[in-house]
Amino acid sequence: MDAAATLREYIAYLHAIKHYSKATLDAYDRDIKRFIIFLAESRRHEFLAVDADDVRAFISLRRRQGLASSSSQRLLSSLRGFYQYLLKDKLIAINPVADVRAPKKEKKLPQVLDVDQMDQLLADEGQLVLEIRDHAMLELMYSSGLRLAELVAMNINDIDKRAGQVMVTGKGNKTRYLPVGAPALAAIERWQQERQSLLKADESALFISRRGTRLSRRAVQLRLKIRAQSLLSGVKLHPHMLRHSFASHLLESSGDLRAVQELLGHSNISTTQIYTQLDFQHLAKVYDQAHPRARKLRKD
Repeated sequence: MDAAATLREYIAYLHAIKHYSKATLDAYDRDIKRFIIFLAESRRHEFLAVDADDVRAFISLRRRQGLASSSSQRLLSSLRGFYQYLLKDKLIAINPVADVRAPKKEKKLPQVLDVDQMDQLLADEGQLVLEIRDHAMLELMYSSGLRLAELVAMNINDIDKRAGQVMVTGKGNKTRYLPVGAPALAAIERWQQERQSLLKADESALFISRRGTRLSRRAVQLRLKIRAQSLLSGVKLHPHMLRHSFASHLLESSGDLRAVQELLGHSNISTTQIYTQLDFQHLAKVYDQAHPRARKLRKD
């Protein structure tokens, strides 16, 4: 059986029946083609006679070539879906990818700004219209721990100034209500007054561009990067760093992991627990600097 023709049929099936996006279809097509080429070049089994060892050998090769753990998981997902399709059509007897697991993804601690750096970043409220807008975005992201997608999707009516809260639509289209601090509310109020000078149509977005349209994610990333360059020397600021800083500082002060989980909109508390490692690092640093026995050990 022709592997290329079978792959084309599978991609057509994903498009017509599963309604996968073009980006996902391209990724699956690319992954499976690489595996078929690998089988031919390494003179291993034909694609319908593949076993788990063939799959593991392919994953190991791609890892040696620099493939990240997260990409390995996606690669296995592509192959697992393909061979499940072949199994369903009774072209193979078992799915050779079913029991193959990707290498465990290395958990990197999130980058955060310390409280002094956040104060330094938020101290300059700006004078120009775009500076006032950027300051309001920074205040809101740090005040409420927003994701970048949540920020750019926010509309004017999502802010309830009287209640001091914001309505956010997060992952899985889940809605949650988050508190907004007084400095962020003041910054948003100032921005809304300036926003009228940029508004050119009936645009509902809270944060708009100089053209009067909703800001894109990329635009926010670039504006924060520029702002950090002038205020925080050597810091490569990205939007998620503000969310990480919000979570880390809140957990450090309160110790309430469940509350932080709720505010971040994490469905699983294990996702939130990574911030406890940051909190422990901070405590260990304080201990090392302050405890008499720690100082003595360092001198010795």
